[in-house]
Amino acid sequence: MNRRKFIKTAALSATVSQVALHPAAFAQTRSSRRKMTMSLVCGSLGIDVGQRQAIKYAHLFGFESVEARPEYLATLERREITELKRDLRKMQLVWGSASLPLDFRRDQATFQDGLQNLPKLAAALQRAGVRRMNTWLRPSSGDLTYLQNFRQHTLRLQEVTKILADYDLRLGLEYVGTTTLLTSRKFPFIHTMTETAELIEAVGHDNLGYVLDSWHWWQAGDTAEDIEKLQADSITLVDLNDAPLDVPKGEQLDNRRELPAATGVIDVKTFLNALRNIGYDGPVRAEPFNQTLRDMDDQAACQATIRALKKAFQLI
Repeated sequence: MNRRKFIKTAALSATVSQVALHPAAFAQTRSSRRKMTMSLVCGSLGIDVGQRQAIKYAHLFGFESVEARPEYLATLERREITELKRDLRKMQLVWGSASLPLDFRRDQATFQDGLQNLPKLAAALQRAGVRRMNTWLRPSSGDLTYLQNFRQHTLRLQEVTKILADYDLRLGLEYVGTTTLLTSRKFPFIHTMTETAELIEAVGHDNLGYVLDSWHWWQAGDTAEDIEKLQADSITLVDLNDAPLDVPKGEQLDNRRELPAATGVIDVKTFLNALRNIGYDGPVRAEPFNQTLRDMDDQAACQATIRALKKAFQLI
């Protein structure tokens, strides 16, 4: 359905949709079978709204957690933070994860600028009750060899996680397994769960762990057994996606994905059940990079996403 057709029909279906997708409707679904939460991250769906509107969308469409925005939270006074936390409780929502607000992948000056602002933003997250952060690893480099890149990541992430530890924040690293990105630059870099574990061990801080994405898990050739070797609290965020049909695995493009359980190309059932088996209790977001979804009205995109997540979670 395109945006124009949706707008024509949205008014007729709004009342039914709001009732059907209210958090209470998911009380049975979120049972003892799982602890993980269906999380709304608006930017992953092409929705450009602020923190307050994201919370409203999460409540309206039946998500169970919502992304935290450190830059916004840092602007709030203590009283406003208290009110925001109260509103989340009333809406039966919890915080998901917050994106790391600095870039450690670029030049040293950019990294240092971000590092200087990090304590202020981390303190805001702590006041709001946020405990999880996430970032990603670029799987190749145009100028750094694997070893040079590994050493740079180790040193920079040691500085980052040392600061975050002071504010009771855990950071997850998302490895990028997409073959077409791995080969897009001269020097390949970390693109599997095992290599990510090696980097985490080299950094040596207990508050550093993983972001697991079903897409990259599939692209990297990782398995349920790889997931089940992890401790649940080492994972700060899970991304759930499917892949287009009729495209060879090695030719898939990272920015052309499908909503969870849409095609069955990726075995999301095995992926989710492995997470359930280790007791993962954090946020699960859809990150499809899907143009059809991005062309939708904001509310239609939210509705399509929660339906896809609910469909996938029924496989647990």
